Amino acid sequence: MNNLFDLSGKTALVTGASKGIGEMIATGLLQSGVKTYICSRKEDELFDTQKKLSEYGQCVAICADLSTYEGVAALASKIKESEPKLSILINNAGATWGASLEDFPETGWDKVMNLNVKSLFYLTTALLPSMRLAATSDDPARVVNVGSINGLSYSALQNYSYSASKAAVHHLSKQMAVDLAKDHINVNVIAPGFFPSKMTAHLLDDIEQMLGHIPRRRLGQLEDVAGTVIYLCSRASSFVTGDIIVLDGGQSLLSSKT
Repeated sequence: MNNLFDLSGKTALVTGASKGIGEMIATGLLQSGVKTYICSRKEDELFDTQKKLSEYGQCVAICADLSTYEGVAALASKIKESEPKLSILINNAGATWGASLEDFPETGWDKVMNLNVKSLFYLTTALLPSMRLAATSDDPARVVNVGSINGLSYSALQNYSYSASKAAVHHLSKQMAVDLAKDHINVNVIAPGFFPSKMTAHLLDDIEQMLGHIPRRRLGQLEDVAGTVIYLCSRASSFVTGDIIVLDGGQSLLSSKT
């Protein structure tokens, strides 16, 4: 029981890790002794984040555009060249799009679904050989997919493709959890509510109104998401797969249209 949450010596990849929730997750893993690869499309942001996070542990940055199949394949190839075994994959990279129902463009569907769903699927399958090598019955390899409370219930934000993509991530994760259980690979989802990030910055103009829809009366913090990921990647959760853990301070329990 003393080492129930010990992650030291493991290796992880966190996508979309140059800022926001991805950076929070990478911080938690590094502070837990995990060699952590971070990737993002914007090179300057990525290497600034790597420099900052390197004070916590071994942080390696790989610039990658996961919006295309070629970009996914290139990232997977670089990881497999560097690491024969991969214990943890955090699929966090994502995009959103907002427009009215009747004016929602096809581009807003293609961009969001390609990155949020299609690339997540192909990156995971490309890295399965490395994850199988790291997996054991007592301590499975872990895939943690970042969903959203918008994929669980109604959202008034008119982010139709984003909400649909996150619902797809939730269901896809359950499908993969069953298929990969025989390989000792656990697949779970975290469904965040509002955390400070570039994606949610425009929603925080009226912070008091926002907090009024959250029973805990605060936004998500680093410890909230990092602690949950540490649990999902440790032996404490070795019997947990196909689950969706909601991190929203109770927001989704309310019937508000937010």
